[in-house]
Amino acid sequence: MAGGKLHDFAAGESERGPWIPTALANNPKAGQWTSERLSHDMIADYKPLVMTDGEGIRCSVYVSGCPFHCVECFNESIWDFQAGHPYTQGFEDKVIKDLGNDVVQGITFLGGEPLLNTGVLLRLAKRIRKEFGHSKDIWCWTGYTWEELMRPGESDDKLELLRDVDILVDGRYMKDHHDSLLQFRGSSNQRIIDVPASLRAHDESGSVKPVIWSKLHDQHRFIPEVYGKDRSAGEGAAS
Repeated sequence: MAGGKLHDFAAGESERGPWIPTALANNPKAGQWTSERLSHDMIADYKPLVMTDGEGIRCSVYVSGCPFHCVECFNESIWDFQAGHPYTQGFEDKVIKDLGNDVVQGITFLGGEPLLNTGVLLRLAKRIRKEFGHSKDIWCWTGYTWEELMRPGESDDKLELLRDVDILVDGRYMKDHHDSLLQFRGSSNQRIIDVPASLRAHDESGSVKPVIWSKLHDQHRFIPEVYGKDRSAGEGAAS
């Protein structure tokens, strides 16, 4: 793993979300990392018409740069904030054109760390809402937990972007909690969050507990009962 020793920069702080702090990634203080300080407005990859990055057919924008440095991260090659190519007006226009395809349900922001690239993603999200309203949904992945994002002292741009996001997949990837049967996420600490419902609860009552996406449906291995009986019988006969 690149990046050297991992750190908990908010040692002693509690209630930061499931399995946080973790020894499998860096753990930031509120406001420690910001797009303004870290981002170079770089795009690592763009994939139109994909079906793996959220519900339905989607366009996926991968931004560059991530300081979480999760152990065995799938996208370690784009931890560098200067990787990839610059965000341009031409790139933005192509994304908007692709989103206009009737078969496309929405767009997904991934990385890298989207909430540390708000300089470009806020611009793109605002244009999507201007052009399409809420007829196209916006999904976003983040290494931050919902609770961390709701902490006092976190940078305002993160919350501003969240107010344009429909679904957030939160939390660091933790290899010890990896499960290939999970829907749209790599480890069981991560959650699929209904952002508008969660923000309403936060605005109305101050709750930092997220509202989980109502369509959550993880897979489960199924071993038919008759197979279990046959296996037991066979093992018994062999002993």
